[in-house]
Amino acid sequence: MNEKIKNKLALLPDQPGCYLMKDKNGTIIYVGKAKILKNRVRSYFTGSHDTKTERLVSEIVDFEYIVTESNIEALLLEINLIHKNDPKYNIMLKDDKSYPFIKITNEDYPRLVITRKVLKDKALYFGPYPDVNAANETKRLLDRLFPLRKCQPSQKTPCLYYHLGQCLCPYAFDVDPKVYKDMVEEIKRFLSGGHTEIQEQLQAKMDQAAADLEFEKAAEYRDQMRSIETVMTRQKMTNVDLLDRDVFGYAVDKGWMCVQVFFVRQGKLIEREVSIFPFYNEAEEDFLTFVGQFYQENEHFIPKEVLIPDDIDLASVEALLSTKVLQPQRGEKKKLVKLANKNADVALKEKFDLIVRKQERTIGAVEKLGDAMNIPAPVRIEAFDNSNIMGTNPVAAMVVFIDGKPARKEYRKYKIKTVKGPDDYASMREVIYRRYSRVLKEGLPFPDLIVIDGGKGQVDAAKEVLVNQLGLDIPIAGLAKNDKHKTSELLFGTDLAVIPLERNSQEFFLLQRIQDEVHRFAITFHRQLRSKNSFSSRLDNIQGLGPKRKKELLKQFKSLKNITAASVEELKTAGLPQNVAQNVYDHLHEEVQQSN
Repeated sequence: MNEKIKNKLALLPDQPGCYLMKDKNGTIIYVGKAKILKNRVRSYFTGSHDTKTERLVSEIVDFEYIVTESNIEALLLEINLIHKNDPKYNIMLKDDKSYPFIKITNEDYPRLVITRKVLKDKALYFGPYPDVNAANETKRLLDRLFPLRKCQPSQKTPCLYYHLGQCLCPYAFDVDPKVYKDMVEEIKRFLSGGHTEIQEQLQAKMDQAAADLEFEKAAEYRDQMRSIETVMTRQKMTNVDLLDRDVFGYAVDKGWMCVQVFFVRQGKLIEREVSIFPFYNEAEEDFLTFVGQFYQENEHFIPKEVLIPDDIDLASVEALLSTKVLQPQRGEKKKLVKLANKNADVALKEKFDLIVRKQERTIGAVEKLGDAMNIPAPVRIEAFDNSNIMGTNPVAAMVVFIDGKPARKEYRKYKIKTVKGPDDYASMREVIYRRYSRVLKEGLPFPDLIVIDGGKGQVDAAKEVLVNQLGLDIPIAGLAKNDKHKTSELLFGTDLAVIPLERNSQEFFLLQRIQDEVHRFAITFHRQLRSKNSFSSRLDNIQGLGPKRKKELLKQFKSLKNITAASVEELKTAGLPQNVAQNVYDHLHEEVQQSN
């Protein structure tokens, strides 16, 4: 704990509020809330913690806090601060999952469509459904039962669906809008539990068709009844009141939390969502944060009723949600919450081993790598590799790994500008200078470790730029390969000594992943550039063929091979004048003859 933190801890108030933990770069890495700021913030820096909390605390070099009037106000502020700052240690719900609805449009002749957006357009929405397949299956059934419009207003002749009995074609025939209004009412009854009435009607029609020896029609009614049975009874009935509700349950173990949400729609349990994550606060407090993010950030459909466990602060959840929140004490609703809690407990136990294994491959590997190199855990690693063939089209690439995982949005490609010929050392000097002069200029985060895909020469070249030209002190290591082009040794230190790593250790596997990834990224960029340049060079110096016409040629024929195989008349279809098309044809065919 540094002196700055000690002084701030002494000044913390005994009031509710939010606190923001910062790392050495001033980046907010964790946002929390507290009923009493003084007690909660001090607890991070006293006593013993589990490994993940120790890791969070090891990165804290400063903190800020905001006092609020109440614990509920602190909860709302916490959710907003998490959304704004995206702290890496907070629960972040980024799946942006939206569920499909079946929509009946608000038109004289309504249509039945599937949508993921619920708008204030006076249309009718039914759902949400667990996935688009379930929505499509239900829509196909409704299309067979209720022939709402499929055609467009411009359709003046019967459409295909008319012949299938699934559209009345109101723009081709005179159809009373009341017919559609009645169908909409039937669909509403059907989706609200009235499907048994429809089944009874279909049964009567099937019996009558069979009595009239109309067996094909009877078979169609039979199939419709079976479809209703399949779609409407596939999900377990959970309540008889047909109310839409979400049911929350949770479990905690070894510093991890699992939250299960059951989606009950029109009395049916249609889907559940499982989230497992580490938590750093009190379990009940982080559960509240989860609920707030669940609805506010992911824009989940908010049902008429939400059920929560009875150990959660009811007033806080009510402040978060504009709907009815209950903590059932008996009956079917209580059983639902207990079922959600039980499933959360089972899921956490089943998946915990996998989570620990994944953590060992990523965060654990980073920590062990830091120990082996005698440096702080390299949370952010930036790796570089060069690629060229005999000095042509020289390029370099940088990949970034954060917490042992690739951060692909931060990858960068470089065209080498100042180096002529195959000089890997000079290329590395150029790229390192370009990267870290920009980091200095723009105030970007510094890496905890730089990895060079190469040996002593390339590492020394990178060091020269970092220390002598930019005045930076960042740990830098080299990755040497064996004769089979596989990761062999980690070189580090003033004399670039070999750091001994077990070949089957997670830290060695991490270095392999980094080396493979930066090599893949560099070689892919080089091939793209070489292919582009190859195309351009063969079409250079053709009279009348400028950049715009080259682009049109490639757009029309897709490849140089197709352009070469094209006739003069075919080349003209790309917008080339007769003489230019002839020039292209003669130039490419002369090259072919020379190569033969």
